[in-house]
Amino acid sequence: MTAPDPTPYPLDHLTLRGAPEAEALIVGEERLTYRQLDAKVGATAAALLTTGLQPGDRVATWMAKTILACLMPLAASRAGLVHVPINPVLKHAQAAHILADSGARLLIANRSRLDSLESGDLADAMAIALEDWTEGGDALPPSVRDPQELAALLYTSGSTGRPKGVMLSHANLWLGAISVAHYLGLKPDDRTLAVLPLAFDYGQNQMLSTWAAGGCAIGFDYLLPRDVVRAVGRHEVTVLAGVPPLWLQLAEQQWGEAGNSLRTLTNSGGHLPEPLVRRLRALFPTAKLHLMYGLTEAFRSSSLDPALVDQHPDSIGTAIPFAELMVVRPDGSEAAAGDEGELVHAGPLVAQGYWRDADRTAERFRPAPAFSAYGGTAVWSGDTVVKGKDGLLRFRGRDDAMIKVSGNRISPTEIEEAALASNAVSDAAAFGIADEKLGQAIILVAVARGEAPDERLKAYLRRELPPHMQPQTILWKDSLPVGPNGKLDRSALKAEIA
Repeated sequence: MTAPDPTPYPLDHLTLRGAPEAEALIVGEERLTYRQLDAKVGATAAALLTTGLQPGDRVATWMAKTILACLMPLAASRAGLVHVPINPVLKHAQAAHILADSGARLLIANRSRLDSLESGDLADAMAIALEDWTEGGDALPPSVRDPQELAALLYTSGSTGRPKGVMLSHANLWLGAISVAHYLGLKPDDRTLAVLPLAFDYGQNQMLSTWAAGGCAIGFDYLLPRDVVRAVGRHEVTVLAGVPPLWLQLAEQQWGEAGNSLRTLTNSGGHLPEPLVRRLRALFPTAKLHLMYGLTEAFRSSSLDPALVDQHPDSIGTAIPFAELMVVRPDGSEAAAGDEGELVHAGPLVAQGYWRDADRTAERFRPAPAFSAYGGTAVWSGDTVVKGKDGLLRFRGRDDAMIKVSGNRISPTEIEEAALASNAVSDAAAFGIADEKLGQAIILVAVARGEAPDERLKAYLRRELPPHMQPQTILWKDSLPVGPNGKLDRSALKAEIA
């Protein structure tokens, strides 16, 4: 297979990748060909500019997978704007943080979500209800933007503090789409069921890479895993991307002939346990299973050749096109085969840093090691890996305190702050523990305040936090341990819980 073209283009040019009359997008009963996709992106871009937005302004969307939500990454790019997708499962407090931090000038959301916002939540943004959104005027043609311009802010949690916006350029997103389409071997006759949230880089790429290959993306939100099975059968889906908890649910379904059309399966957002890999291989014996690893700051890092999955289900594979992966010792030298080190990612997929956060950018985005082929700025992942003599990478663990639930990266600080805001606790600490279905489950350790703290805390968290951020267990203690520096001794508390 020849190497993919490394030349980046403006992201909105993805509308030109497919045959004009080929199907490009399906959402519910709505269908767009590539010709119609390009026209719709142009009309949406023009409509955005009629609101008074200027090049470089941020436009946020907070909605399910409507046609507009699926088009917005391309339409905002065509208009010279920066797209800020907000996960539709987030509540008003998380949405308010993203709006304020990004400096969004416009929020488009369905009316019920807008009604959930409180005074001040919009910050400097004007709001338009999805139900009132209209398009008019002359559609904008494909843009001539510099591919290095900022195209999107994707908010992801760090080990401390609130979510931070990862700055992605047109080039980052374009080359990510080209890379994935290439190593997955996507073709114009592929039909991708896009079930993952579009606020994730993995979720957004499931559509972008499909369009890069000239295929058809099907925007789909589901309530039950059985809905996914039915949709795969109904649309004769060939490509399905998932995270470990979803794959666990899908492996328990009765598929019958519904999965016969599947030929490409991908996993990221966490490690697939070997028993689950075996079940998926047995359930879909003719489909190629790609086990992948990535982080938003570098989009995607590695993928395991499907031909090696049966022999090496514990591996995350090797670097994808346009990515350079290095295993680095603490002294900055390259780790030998079989030795553990930090995974460092260089190349054109590396993001531009964190939005308006020079300190955290400097911590994570640092000069590449001296032995790097690409050089420049690299992402230091904080993840420990080992490269075997077979050249394959294997994940060993995370160095930070992140909690990962159903593929969602969660900062324990966010949960702790919400618990404290309830006034039902005087102190709190959140941890993740291994869970077969979720990847990790959240345990909150808290010190009670006032009457009926358990009831008040649970009611508050249900109201203020999305489902994936809800603690599975709340443990009540008289006090939390502190270390010599006066800070919470997380290690001692976690050992005590264990």
